[in-house]
Parts: sequence; C-alpha cells; structure tokens
Amino acid sequence: MTRNEALKILDELKNSSNMIKHGLAVGFAMAELYDFFKKNNPPAGEPEMEKDDWEVVGILHDADYEITGKSLERHTEETTKKLKEVDADSQIIDAIRGHCDKAERKTLMAKAVYAADELTGLIVAAALVRPDKQLASLTKESVIKRFGEKSFAAGANRNQIKTCESELKIPLEEFVGITLSAMQAKADQLGL
Repeated sequence: MTRNEALKILDELKNSSNMIKHGLAVGFAMAELYDFFKKNNPPAGEPEMEKDDWEVVGILHDADYEITGKSLERHTEETTKKLKEVDADSQIIDAIRGHCDKAERKTLMAKAVYAADELTGLIVAAALVRPDKQLASLTKESVIKRFGEKSFAAGANRNQIKTCESELKIPLEEFVGITLSAMQAKADQLGL
C-alpha cells in the first residue's frame, strides 16, 4: 500500500484537517523509526516490511477515530474494513488494530505506532505553546521537560510513550529525538 492510497482512505473516512495532520505526524515518525531500525539491526524474526508500510500504519492508525464517535469498541473497525477491501498486508492491519489493543503488538511496527501516537500529540502541544508555534523552536530537552509536567497535555499517555523503552529498547530521550526530528523535517506539511 502506498502513502497516496493511505491518504485516499483518510479522505474517504472524512477526516478533519487536524486528524489528517496527526496521521501525517505519526507517519513521519514511523518512517524515521523504520530507518532507525534498519540502521541498528532489527531483532531476528521480525517480518520484512517496507518503509512505506511503516508510514502507512502511522497515517492510518486513527483514520476512523472521528467517525466511530471516539468509541474504543468501534475504533479501527472501519479502517480495518477499508484495508481489507484493498488487500492491505495483514501486518499493517494488525499494527493499526494493536495501537488500541485490538490485536497483540507482536512486531516492531505495531509497538512503534503505539508509542509514537501519543508522543506526536505531546510534541504538537509543546510547539503550540511556544510564542512562534513552530516545531523548529523545540529541542529534545524542551519536549522531555514538558513530558515531565503531568498537567501539560494531560491527555498524552506518558506510560504509552515510555513503552519505547520496554518494547522498542529505545531510551525515552532518543525516542523523543527521533520523533521530533522526523516532525521538524516535515513541519511545513503539519502547519507547524
């Protein structure tokens, strides 16, 4: 499945511009994480997936969030249906379903989207409280500081973000750096 096909599904599921930007942000993070794991030798037995697959998972992980009424019972069901219609790889479907506990997170791709989902939201919130509202003015250290402020972006599940350490074996500071760098490189597409 290509990035453009994923964006078409986002459009078909009537996503708002903010939800599209969220999907893009997670997609950018996922593409960067793919490169990280390729460079740092993924664990043996990991299924071979392409960089586009990782980005597609990020783009589509919340594709039906708005139309399912934020119901966790229904979340990912519409996306799963659309993906099956286009014969998407089962690893993509499982990773998307796994980010909200509908499938076991067995692959690095599934574990990565689970952690990156919440972190991208925290990073966007950190950018929006800056005077210039730009990702470029954020540093890894400033995001880590905000991470420690429990009342800041309280909806961003810090425990979910910290699974980067237990499930991906990436220290939090490094995970923040990877994700922030990916988002900063594509800030124009995120409007930040």
